Amino acid sequence: MAKEKIIDKGAAIRQAALTMIVDEGLHGLSMQRLAAKAGVSPGTIYLYFENRLDMLHQLYLEVRQRSDQAMLDGFSATMDFAAGLRVLWHNTFRYFVAHPIEFRFTEQFINSPLVAAVLDQEDPNARQQRRDFYARAIQNEQIADLPVEVYWAIAFAPLYQFIRFALEGSLHLPGDFQQLESKLEITLTRVIKALQK
Repeated sequence: MAKEKIIDKGAAIRQAALTMIVDEGLHGLSMQRLAAKAGVSPGTIYLYFENRLDMLHQLYLEVRQRSDQAMLDGFSATMDFAAGLRVLWHNTFRYFVAHPIEFRFTEQFINSPLVAAVLDQEDPNARQQRRDFYARAIQNEQIADLPVEVYWAIAFAPLYQFIRFALEGSLHLPGDFQQLESKLEITLTRVIKALQK
């Protein structure tokens, strides 16, 4: 029973931190206010995290691990490029639409200087699978050999925009999940064409 309470406190701290960061930004996170929101004493936070920076790093790595696992479900680096990219897109879209707080937190974190300190701690297997997939598609002449930044901007930036549409509404319509998924598929087809050799 005591162990369950500790686990619940840790989960409460993490959830409260994610919510506060999404609502107030990374710099708005006060440990005193976090403790109050999570319903714990300020000292309890330090049973789980060394300090505020350690907590931010751990939160990002945990969220990233869950989203990577979801993204790679049913995916293999040896898949045909179009089929593999389709799996990555639909998995990522569905995961983040179902977990909007994690999406908004991730966006804030990866667009901050904090991300540089934890990039080498992300799951190397997930990163390697994506790299192998890209390299294999080039080797098999399924896509053009582009700098990785160009590839990423074409292959994934439209996907993240569709996630924003799903969470915040699109330019012309309220966020209708079914309509957006069919439009996501149209966009994916165009992306695949744009990347082909």
